[in-house]
Amino acid sequence: MAETSGATSAQQPRSLWQSVEPYFEKESLAAFFLGISSGFPYAMIGATLTTRLAQDNIDKATVTAFTLAFLVYNFKIFWAWIPDGLRLPLLGRLGQRVSWMIVSGLLVAAAVINLALADPTADIAWVATSAVLVGAAGATFDIVIDAYRIETLKPYQLGVGSGMSQYGWRIGSAGAGALALVIAARMGWSAAYVACAALVLPAMLTAIVLGEPPRRKVEIARKGVGEVWQSIAGPFVEFFRRNGALLVLLFILVHKVGDTLANLTFRLLFNDLGFTNDEIAIYDVGVGFWAYLIGVFIGGVAYAKLGLKKSVLVALVLMGISNLSFALLAAAGHSNWGMAGAIGFENIASGYGGVVVVAYFSALCDLRFTAAQYALISAAASIVGRFLTGTTAGGLIETMGYVNFYLLTTVAAVPGIVLFWWMSRSGLVDEAMGTAGEVEEGGEVAISPVNPATPN
Repeated sequence: MAETSGATSAQQPRSLWQSVEPYFEKESLAAFFLGISSGFPYAMIGATLTTRLAQDNIDKATVTAFTLAFLVYNFKIFWAWIPDGLRLPLLGRLGQRVSWMIVSGLLVAAAVINLALADPTADIAWVATSAVLVGAAGATFDIVIDAYRIETLKPYQLGVGSGMSQYGWRIGSAGAGALALVIAARMGWSAAYVACAALVLPAMLTAIVLGEPPRRKVEIARKGVGEVWQSIAGPFVEFFRRNGALLVLLFILVHKVGDTLANLTFRLLFNDLGFTNDEIAIYDVGVGFWAYLIGVFIGGVAYAKLGLKKSVLVALVLMGISNLSFALLAAAGHSNWGMAGAIGFENIASGYGGVVVVAYFSALCDLRFTAAQYALISAAASIVGRFLTGTTAGGLIETMGYVNFYLLTTVAAVPGIVLFWWMSRSGLVDEAMGTAGEVEEGGEVAISPVNPATPN
């Protein structure tokens, strides 16, 4: 990325009150409502659909195959350029982000209602197709929501905004699942899904009320074939032209390998250590839920107070150490206090880390290509865990046992920690930063003098 005169990093150390204050600002509250709408499509094709299929007596092999619908989220990079580069007719007058928020929200509602009307006992293939359509619509909705969140939040709000978005996501996902179960018990699954479709409204109404994000930028007007190609290739070309871009991408790919490996196996450990369902519900679900929420809050404050580089480095260390706590639990055996401690520490670290790392990834975006670049970053961040580590965890445990396995996952966190530390010391974190994480001294976003952006 080209140098920008007068540009400074937005994440400067702040007082404690200045670190908490952003939670009460309208941009952070907007991120919360965006998160609610982002979370519910995931629930519709996740646990909720699993329960629905099980109650319709669909065989277990078919039920588990439906998890493939989630893979659509990994392929969103192939169409993420569209909300950046394609102006919608008529609705486009409301603004690029607002118009796409309305259209993608309506697509999600239509896909969920279509899934509501599909009958698993009559045509399971159409139910599978409908689930994939929900995944595709939900991924498109996420593209727009992520772009709107990043472009609405000021640089110093990125940490708190990421935390508020995660709070919203958890509430939207859990709320949709609970609402569906309650309504399905009284009125059937079709009515349950139709009711949940209304959860697209928080994001749509937020966009309509707040309007086009003030930091939204466009590079050029999209007219001819060449401009369309620029819409597709431009975001990736811009990112990989930055100094240190390949190292940043490597960090994105490897930073959670150890954490992902460990998280896949916790329930296996609890079962083999003889924990009862009640104990798992109390400590894993109960303690873990509240610890995660606490971690999210701490992460938002730490990002604002410590700055980007320090808060991310602390998060990487904490997430690595959290794996070590499960090695200690595996060595200690059945211990309720040990389980509570390991789960509590892991969820605080995950909540904290999720906020500051997502804030960092948000800051990497160029405001001219927010949707496409964040789709690339978020897909890269999850692809290793979903496609590689999930196939190796069980075999590693059988080969080396739980204690050595969790020690291995702790060691696997080291490359990400060392890489980010070196990038920070060498200046590559700053040099590879996108305009979403930079401000000029006067408070305006710093735009590269090459192909300067103009307001939408």
